[in-house]
Amino acid sequence: MNKIITYKTVLSSFLGLMLLSGCTDKTHSIKMKGSDTEVNLAVNLAEKFTEIDPDFSIAISGGGSGLGITSLLNDQADIANSSRPLSDEEVEQFKEKNIELKTVVFAEDATAVIVHKDLPLSEIDLETLGKVLDGKIENWNELTEVDMPINIYGRQSSSGTYSFMKKKLKVEFAPKAKEMTGNAQIIEGVKADKSGIGYVGAGYLSPESEQKQGVKVLKVKKTAQDTAYSPVDKYAITNNLYFFQRPLYQFILKKSWDKVKPFIDFEIGEKGVGIIREHGYYVKEN
Repeated sequence: MNKIITYKTVLSSFLGLMLLSGCTDKTHSIKMKGSDTEVNLAVNLAEKFTEIDPDFSIAISGGGSGLGITSLLNDQADIANSSRPLSDEEVEQFKEKNIELKTVVFAEDATAVIVHKDLPLSEIDLETLGKVLDGKIENWNELTEVDMPINIYGRQSSSGTYSFMKKKLKVEFAPKAKEMTGNAQIIEGVKADKSGIGYVGAGYLSPESEQKQGVKVLKVKKTAQDTAYSPVDKYAITNNLYFFQRPLYQFILKKSWDKVKPFIDFEIGEKGVGIIREHGYYVKEN
């Protein structure tokens, strides 16, 4: 019978999970590290997979896309979960070490912009959002009737979500932005701060975020004249109408492919796709 051990530290909000079976065969032992956006989903996929095939032992930890990719470079993982593609520098590093990778896009995510549930704001355009996150707009009274300095809750630079938002908005984040270690920490920060704004993976939000999590999901529009779309609107995501959509990657050491493939086949199969959708992520129809 499988045992599930979860490790959490308050300081870093680091989530690790080890799925252990009685089998000690290294050919059935998989190490997966990386994206905080993907970690909860990966844990649940691994739990269901090891129920079907208990010979496997899967160790999972978060810490950011960059950490996962570095773990592959240092031969400390078989799979790197990443919410961004490899950078040119990383591609060169793998080449220099003669490390071959396989890439799997197993799901899609939308990054949500959240504020406190009581803030009188429901949508925002890209130019305004960029000015908020880079510090040019410093008080909510420039956008609402509320006079409060804006507090920004973001991710660390090793985060794929950090890189994704920075690239999509073409901005540098304000130095005053708080660097949080994960999505859950950002949600809790904004929930407790009436002047807070942050960005998180939409899969971390409940359908009733305002009631259950104390945060409001802003609709986003490209310009002030355009229609605004929500990341929790399945129609908008299916039709590629939401601006902050992205694929979720798994980079896999080629030498580990044979032992990893049964798990990958489960992920992209019917049961895996069902779990992915249950968690608020998306899978494009073929």
